Amino acid sequence: MTTLHRFRTPLLDPTQDRPEGLRGAAGAPADTRYDVYRNNVTHSLIGALHSAFPLVVKILGTQNFDQIAPAFVRAHPPSSPLMMHYGADFPQFLAAQPALSKMGYLPDCARLDLALRRSYHAADSAPFDLAAFQQIAPDAMMQAQLPPAPATVLLRSDWPLYDIWRFNMQADAPKPQMQAQDVLITRPDFDPAPHLLPPGGGAWFAALAGGATLDQAHDTALATHPDFDLGAALGLCFATGAFCAKNGG
Repeated sequence: MTTLHRFRTPLLDPTQDRPEGLRGAAGAPADTRYDVYRNNVTHSLIGALHSAFPLVVKILGTQNFDQIAPAFVRAHPPSSPLMMHYGADFPQFLAAQPALSKMGYLPDCARLDLALRRSYHAADSAPFDLAAFQQIAPDAMMQAQLPPAPATVLLRSDWPLYDIWRFNMQADAPKPQMQAQDVLITRPDFDPAPHLLPPGGGAWFAALAGGATLDQAHDTALATHPDFDLGAALGLCFATGAFCAKNGG
């Protein structure tokens, strides 16, 4: 075991003994200083999880969240000094917790929180020229490719993910009904927001993101959802800045 490992492992787990032989700059024992540092590190990482996963915190409640967060911190120490990346493994961690097995939607809620953070930190891009797009002939329009903006994130869920988010984050929102939902996260200005895609919209947008033409993506959606509403899907994407200029220019 390396010196760094002997120092770091107890740092994230207060149940373990301090490393032996800790000394301060003047050679005095540093056990107390290590305990203070250990407490600060753990609380800082738990605080980072609170900031990163507001929907999960709202669903579980602060007390319950704080009961499971230390276990994640111990098992998943930061791999980067950039805390905006911390918590990438949290959805898988939640899915593996027996106590949360009845909340099968919770990992997807964590993925939604992560996607909102990813969208927030994504690069800017040149906006999609909707006026120019509307001027081309219908046949040419259907052969166009519509690249997603860097801040656009698609989430496909077997759960009513958008309704769960809305019920917990918006006042007087209706109670979720059991149905699969595809969610599109966009950042037209500064703050990202989730939007509910129409049925078939997830397959349609995934095809566009993979380089399909509008016509090809439309066929992909119709294959599983014959009533797919292309106009509604396009209207949502145009209104929320889901696309960017091709090749960034």
